[in-house]
Parts: sequence; structure tokens; C-alpha cells
Amino acid sequence: MAANANNGTRASGPRCVALVGPFQSGKTTLLEAILVRTGAIQRQGTVEAGNTVGDSSKEARNHRMSVELSVATTSFMGDSYTFLDCPGSVEFIHDMRAVLPAIDAAVVVCEMDEKKVPQLQLVLRELEAQSIPRILFLNKIDKADAGVHDALKLLQPASRTKLILRQLPTFAGDIITGFVDLALERAFVYKEYAPSQVVPLEGDAATGEKTARFSMLETLADHDDQLMEQLLEDIEPPRDKVFDDLTRELREGLVCPVLMGTASRANGVLRLMKALRHESPGIVETAKRLGVKADAGAVAYVLKTQNTAHGGKMSIARVLAGHAGDGTAFLCGDEETGRVAGVFKLLGPNSDKRGPANVGETVAFAKLDRAKTGETLTASKSPHPPVAKVEAYPPVLAIAISAKERKDDVKLGQALAKLVEEDPSVTIVHNPDTHEVVLWGQGEMHLRVTTERLSDRFGVAIERRQPSVGYRETIRKGIVQRGRYKKQSGGHGQYGDVMLDVKPLPRGSGFSFDEKITGGVVPRNYIPAVEEGVIDALKQGPLGFPVVDLTVSLIDGSYHTVDSSDMAFRTAGRIGIVEALPQCHPVLLEPIDLVEIVCPSEATAKINALLSGRRGQILGFDTREGWESWDVVRAMMPEAEIGDLIVEIRSATAGAGTFTFKFDHMAELTGRTADQIIAARRAAA
Repeated sequence: MAANANNGTRASGPRCVALVGPFQSGKTTLLEAILVRTGAIQRQGTVEAGNTVGDSSKEARNHRMSVELSVATTSFMGDSYTFLDCPGSVEFIHDMRAVLPAIDAAVVVCEMDEKKVPQLQLVLRELEAQSIPRILFLNKIDKADAGVHDALKLLQPASRTKLILRQLPTFAGDIITGFVDLALERAFVYKEYAPSQVVPLEGDAATGEKTARFSMLETLADHDDQLMEQLLEDIEPPRDKVFDDLTRELREGLVCPVLMGTASRANGVLRLMKALRHESPGIVETAKRLGVKADAGAVAYVLKTQNTAHGGKMSIARVLAGHAGDGTAFLCGDEETGRVAGVFKLLGPNSDKRGPANVGETVAFAKLDRAKTGETLTASKSPHPPVAKVEAYPPVLAIAISAKERKDDVKLGQALAKLVEEDPSVTIVHNPDTHEVVLWGQGEMHLRVTTERLSDRFGVAIERRQPSVGYRETIRKGIVQRGRYKKQSGGHGQYGDVMLDVKPLPRGSGFSFDEKITGGVVPRNYIPAVEEGVIDALKQGPLGFPVVDLTVSLIDGSYHTVDSSDMAFRTAGRIGIVEALPQCHPVLLEPIDLVEIVCPSEATAKINALLSGRRGQILGFDTREGWESWDVVRAMMPEAEIGDLIVEIRSATAGAGTFTFKFDHMAELTGRTADQIIAARRAAA
């Protein structure tokens, strides 16, 4: 490895930093502390009081959790910073994933909680996959039960990158009073809601500092031969070189520095800000990572889409090249997205109109009506290739919804379109068989928040229920059945007569129809009408469900030269099937899905028990490729048992597990369960 060149030059231009981490780790509180420390707000609010800049929506306040991205721009020591407070719950993780491509760095907020390590691993995997430089902020340090070295051992399995301790806590008895900065070799004492104070480095703190600092330097030397030689020869490296190495290795994703503090008291925040200022990359490095050239004209990446009550559609975007202001016409590929009707600086729910946005700035563009989250926008005639493609995770939970009042049907459709525009992890499916509108999402809370928005923001009262399961029915034996329709009502009558040979087919064959008419007993022009009548009858069999896996042959019949018609033969075909099916030993079929569950290995036994309790047939499990201490469990499971499966999976895996599924086959269902399903269907008819 080559010795480190001096790459410690402080990045220039506006910075964009994401605050990410497990659910309830303190990201919103940290944002509040940063805004107080940087003078953007005068007083630090709390999540409990519901007066923070982040989490300002009604849903976030009600549930006391982040349910969408919060954006706040501030300045520190003359530099502009936009912080993106990302939800920590896996149910709202798409907002985090969508912003990652365009950020300069991420602050991963976590705490010394073993139960949250799997969630931390989910977040770090996303950052690692996109080569995002990251600093880990060990929050709630004042409430930690374990020592900081034990914390690193606890958290390291979640990270593929080496965690490197930058600070060491200092104590007065059992109380943490401050920290030692291992790079600066200085001790600081926390001052509540005020900057830390430098104090002499002496006693136990000095002894512990030497050991911890050497360990930090050893890790840095893994990627710097010159530093390794200095350590082997007991040469104290210059402080500037240490900072250069910290900067380079952070930016190249070789290490993940660990800082600490208590966000609720604003402790450790200034040291975090200074690390971001001096060591994190800026827009130049980020544009290079994304392949955006400085001379590409105006290029912007859409981080989030919002539909506001008064300002209309707002596209929160980061300018990756050039500049954009009122009147800038953007393209996405070859498609026009509209002209900017205003540029706004954001501080949580508040927005202030400002002038054009320059490279590196994160702003809200008004009225880009056709721009979507995750799109790359260009103002030149030569469209810039997409800098990223972020697809939502497959949905895991569904509800069927409808407007309480029929007059709101159109309004509901419009509201759903806007919700999907804001949150691409919501999926709307119109089921043609059941005529249901099915809302798919990432979990119970995700769907609850989505339906609350329909009511609170769009004024649509809805009813929600469990979606219908795709039951079918089939037959076990064949029969030859006549279907005759004869009606005389003065003038021309109606006459159609058919003989149908009905037989079962192998599972999965569907339906087929043919004819074996000889001698013209049924004229050729009426045969399609017979097939239509058969299909009509198969839409609901004797058990109440669509009928599949059978073949019907028209083998005989008769007609009347005057009274026969298409309608008469269609009716005869339907009558023949309706009378035949009850005699064919009908049986209920239920859909069986192939399910794959990913979970921490320690939860695999619980998952197996869960699947068995839901009539699942376990096929086996493997280790999850590239994920230490994770498994993939595969099973066949009835669709009816998958409904709220994710709720139990999340409960068994501390919120980290998830699953995917796809239809595999239909299987016969008999006994008490089948009887209950058939009875419920008849009662609802």
C-alpha cells in the first residue's frame, strides 16, 4: 500500500448529510441538537413534547416516531449544511434509501443495545452498497451500561467496515463527564446545552488515551504503509498526518469513525460537526462518485416528493451540477417534468423562498409536476443518465380499502395517486376478480399512517378490511349433462339445447372448451355462444368460488330454425354447467405461496415454529449470502396464512426480519377449515 498523500483538504461547497440509524436511536433529537448548536433555532425541542423541527407531521406527532423524511438546512462556521433526518423503522426505510445516492456522508445514530444490532446492520448494508462515507454517533452515552470498548465489540458484527474509536469517555465515579479526543489528544468536559470545555489530560484518562489512540493508529496503518513503519519504529506520527489518514480513509470507506455523545443534552454535537466539516467529502467527491461532470449543465437528483396543502407539489432535490432557479425547465430522460415555479430553503415544515440553487445545495423546487422521487433531472438538451435507481422493497402487508361514501370514489383515486407519488413503497392493486382496491405496504404502521393521511390530508373517509384470498374450486369427477333453455312468450320464442361432457383436468391446467358436433345438430354460429355461457357459469361454482382445472366439450344438442339464437344457446350452456357442477364432487382449492424469510440466525428457531403454526411446510434454510449471522428460511404456505405474517416476523426478529413471496400452486383444502371458508362465503353472498 502506498503512503497516504495529503487528502485532508476540507471539502468546499454546501454539504448534504443524512442522519440514519435504528428506530428510536435519537436521530430526530440529534437533528434538534445540531440546529440549536448551529443557531438555526433558539431552543431545543423534544419528541415527547411534539415541538421538534423534524417529525412535524400530524402522523409523526401522534405516533411519536419518524414516518417520513425531514429536511433542515443550517450553517456552521461559514459552511452550509442540509441534514436529512431519515426514519429508522424498516417500514419507512424507503425514504432513507431514496436519498442515499446524492448525500455526501451519513451519520449513523445508534446506542449500546444488543437488540438493535440487526436493525443497525440493515442500515449499514445500504450505506456500504452505495459506498457512502459514514460516521457512527454512539448516542445516549450517559445511559450506557457497557464500556465503550465493549460497545464496539457489540456493534462491529453489524459493519463490514472496521469501526474505529475516535473518542474515549471520561468519568467522575460512574458518571460520564466528558471525553478524550484521540486524534487531538485533548480532554473535554460536557456542559449541558453549551460547548464542551477543554480540561487537562491527566490521570486514568491519560493512561487510557495512550492505549486507545495506539489502537486507532494501528487501524489507520492497515491502509497506510508509511504510518505502519512509524508505529513499528515507535515514531509518533504528526497530528496533521493522523487527520489526513482519518479523512482519506473515511472518504474511501475504509473505516467508520465512532464518536459519542448525548443528543438530548446536545453533548458531543460540536465535535461531530467539526468532524463533518474537516473530514467528510463534499459535492465534488459526490458528483465524481455519481459520474456527474461539472460542465454537464444543471443536474439535480430528486430526494423526496411532497404534495403540500397550499404550495402544491414540491420536489426536494440536490443540485449535483450547475445551478437552477425560477423558470428552469427540467427533463428526465427525454420527458419534460415542467418548469421550476420557485426555489425554497427548508427547515422542517417551514420553507422560505430564495434565489437560484447552486451546485451542492439541497432545496425544494415548486411545481415540477411530472418529476418523481429518485429521478435525475437535467436542464440541458442532452439528458444526463440516471445517477441511481432505487426500487422499493417488495410489499409485505395488505388491506382492502374503499371510500365510505360512493361520491368519494374519484377523490380516493386521486388521493392514492398522490400518496404513491410521495411514497413509492406504497403499492395500489385493483383486483379484477374481487373488485377490491388493495393497498400494499411495508408493515402495520406503514399502512396505518397511509390511511390516516387519506383522511387527514385528503379528506377521504375510508373503510378497511382484510383482502379476499384467491380461493378457487374444481371438480373430482366428470359427467355428461344436458342444458336446455326453452321459452315461449308470444311471437318468436327462445330455444337452445346442448349436451356437455364435463371432465376434470390436472392441477394448474385452467379451463378448456371444445366441440365435437356432427351432423349440424348445433349450428356452427351458435357454438361460441355456448362457450360464453359455460364461462359465465364457471365464475361462481356451487361452493361460491370461480371454477378451474376442467374441460368442457359440446358433444350434442338441438336447435329450432326460428326460436334459436345466440342468447338462447348461451343460456343453455350456462344452465348445463350450473346443473353439472354439484354432481362432479366439487372441492375447494387454496393458493399456496413460496415464502422466503430473512432473519437473524438467533431467531431462526422462532421463525420455524411460526411457519409450522401457520400450516407452513418448511423446505429448509441456508445462510444469507454476505450477511454474517443471518439465515434464509424457505417454506410453502397457504396465502390465507400470509396476511399478517410480517407482524409476527418483526416481533420475533426485533423488527429486522422480512420476507418475500410468490404464488406457487393451488392445493385442495378439505375439512373444518374448508367448511368455515365456504360457510363464510355463502353468508356474505
